[in-house]
Amino acid sequence: MTAKEIDTSNRLNNHLALLLPGTHVSLDITTPAGQRTKFRTLFIGYLPKKYALVQYPDTTKSGGLAKYIIQGMPITVRGLIEGHEGSVVAFATKVKQTIQIPSRMIVLDFPKKVTLQSLRSSLRIDVDIDIKIKVDNEYWKAIILNISAQGCQINVSNGETLTLVADKNINIIIEDFQGMTNINLEANICNIKPQTNGISMGVKFAEKSKSEVVKVVQHAVIATL
Repeated sequence: MTAKEIDTSNRLNNHLALLLPGTHVSLDITTPAGQRTKFRTLFIGYLPKKYALVQYPDTTKSGGLAKYIIQGMPITVRGLIEGHEGSVVAFATKVKQTIQIPSRMIVLDFPKKVTLQSLRSSLRIDVDIDIKIKVDNEYWKAIILNISAQGCQINVSNGETLTLVADKNINIIIEDFQGMTNINLEANICNIKPQTNGISMGVKFAEKSKSEVVKVVQHAVIATL
C-alpha cells in the first residue's frame, strides 16, 4: 500500500481531526546549512484553513538548533493516529509564529496536503531494539536497526558463523520494549552481509506473526516520534 495524498479542500479536515489534541507528534526541521533535527512535542489542535497549533518542544537537548524555530521555517509534522489501523499522519508546513500566552506554542501554517501511511504497508522506522534470535536451536544477542510490517534489519555482533544460514527460519525474541515483554516473532532470513562488527541480517516476518509485528511497529513509531 502506498501513501495517499489528501486534498485539503475535500478531506483534510476529517483526517486532521483524527490527530487528537494531546497526541505526541514529531517536528522535523532542516537548517539552512542542511543540519537536520527532530523535536518531540504535543499536537494541540487546528482551525480549518487558518493554522495548526503544537506545544513548543523541550529544546534543552537540541544543541542550539531551537533558534531555527522562527517564522517561515519549513517543518514536517508526524503523528500516530490511534484506532485508525495504526496509521501515521504527516504534513509539511511552515512556522507562522511562536506565542507565549496562554502557554508557549508554535503556530503553523495550515497544510495544503496531508499524507496518511498505514503501518501495515512498507513504512520503515529506524529503531534500536535489543533482541535475541534463535537459529537452529542456538541463541544470539542482536539489535533490530530498522523495522517495517514486512521485515527488519538485524545486526548480530560476533555472528560471522551465521553467514551460511541464509533462507532459514528464525525466531526473534523481544524481552522488553516500550512495555512490551516476551514477544516472539517468526521470520525468514532473506540476506546476510558481513559487517566490521559482525553481520547485518535482513529478514521477512512470517504471516502468522503479522499482528504482533504491527503492535511492535506502532510502539516503535511512538518511541521515535
